[in-house]
Amino acid sequence: MNEHYTAHWQHLRHIEGAAQRVQEDTMRFASTLEDMGTSFINAIMTLIAFLPVLVTLSAHVPNLPIIGHVPYGLVIAAIVWSLMGTGMLAVVGIKLPGLNFKNQRVEAAYRKELVYGEDDANRATPPTLRELFSAVRQNYFRLYFHYMYFNIARILYLQVDNVFGLFLLFPSIVAGTITLGLMTQITNVFGQVRGSFQYLISSWTTLVELMSIYKRLRSFERELDNKDLQDEVVQPQS
Repeated sequence: MNEHYTAHWQHLRHIEGAAQRVQEDTMRFASTLEDMGTSFINAIMTLIAFLPVLVTLSAHVPNLPIIGHVPYGLVIAAIVWSLMGTGMLAVVGIKLPGLNFKNQRVEAAYRKELVYGEDDANRATPPTLRELFSAVRQNYFRLYFHYMYFNIARILYLQVDNVFGLFLLFPSIVAGTITLGLMTQITNVFGQVRGSFQYLISSWTTLVELMSIYKRLRSFERELDNKDLQDEVVQPQS
């Protein structure tokens, strides 16, 4: 990625914060993708180990609350509950990647003006800095606001998630069809499987950061695409 962008540096250098994107964003994109890939492999390996056990243990819990008898109810419940949580957070946090992307742009503009001011006394004047920092502050306030209700929704989901396994076992506990040892085993295995299905929920903050980095790098790609299109138009005329 670094070699690809540096090869087109003369065309990209005018973009706001270009140096940071080439040096930092490519590094962060690669390292973040590596971390998420490692976590994904870990989730898959956990599923391979515990999903067959949960399928077997589901025979001891034939009935679920509200819906009644469901074959392999614990497995289905883990999948549905994880999909519900993932969908909810996707809706609640839909604006976060764009705000993070904009945050990097306004910070880059402010930082660039300060750098110019080190060499040119006519740059980085107080009115200009106030205007640029006002944009930074305004975007941070918006970011804090959206993260506030996103974290409220995420924390509420995780709190309910802590007792969701016991809620599913409630009919079997009342009927006396499972022992304390079996209940503990089912709860532990269900927690492992559910946690693996909740891979995106656990990695959501990292995913938001990755999406914002992707947006910034895509702006580079659009510049290169426009350049290639212009070259194709110019060549036939010559």
